[in-house]
Parts: sequence; structure tokens; C-alpha cells
Amino acid sequence: MSTERVNPPGLCPPAGFSHAVVASGSRLLFLAGQTALDADGEVVGDTLPEQFERALANLLTALRAAGGTPADLARVTVYTTDVAAYRAHARELGRTWRALAGRDYPAMAVVQIVRLWDERATVELDGFAVLP
Repeated sequence: MSTERVNPPGLCPPAGFSHAVVASGSRLLFLAGQTALDADGEVVGDTLPEQFERALANLLTALRAAGGTPADLARVTVYTTDVAAYRAHARELGRTWRALAGRDYPAMAVVQIVRLWDERATVELDGFAVLP
């Protein structure tokens, strides 16, 4: 499996994402949306950064259970009920990403939505990976 991050010089330099990811491998892994649910199905964390950390940890748990690593992530979408709060905490969220997933950023998007399935949830992450 190989993953190449592509960040063309004609585009704004990316911070916390890659503009494009070229991936080759033998298996595609589609990761369901993960919120800050604990093993009992309860949302944990009151702040967006707390919920982001748990949601990312949940996404990475599913990824690893399928045999992948954070470097295998090709695409992640972040859904949030408050983009302004996401932007306000961007540095902290970036530190959380690097601590849990490293510096290999997938292609990413952040999308504001009205609400998530769990009413207490403020952020959800989904994505796909290319596994060897």
C-alpha cells in the first residue's frame, strides 16, 4: 500500500489536511460516523474539543480493528454543529489530531450541520482508508 499526499503550489498551503491523497492498495475501508459515544452509548465531554478527541479516538479504534493505521486514512469528513467553535479551537484540535493520528493528514472537509443523531453530540467524524 502506498499513500501520496498532493499539495499543489498553486493552492493555499494546507494546515491540518492534504488537498489530495493518491492511495493504492488492495482494500478500501469505509468508516462509519463516530461521535463521542462511550462503550455504553453515552456522549462524553461537554466541550467541542473533548468530544472531538473522543470521536477521533473512536474512529481510530474502528480503523485499527480493521487492520489499518492513521497513515492509511485517505479521507475524513468532520461534521459539527458549530463551525465557529471548531475554528476557535482549531489549534487545540490540531494538537489532538497529531497526538492521536500523527502528521499524515488525509484529504478533509469540515461541514456545519443543524444537529447530529445524538442530540448532545457536537461533532462527528467519518472517512475511508486504503489498506494493504
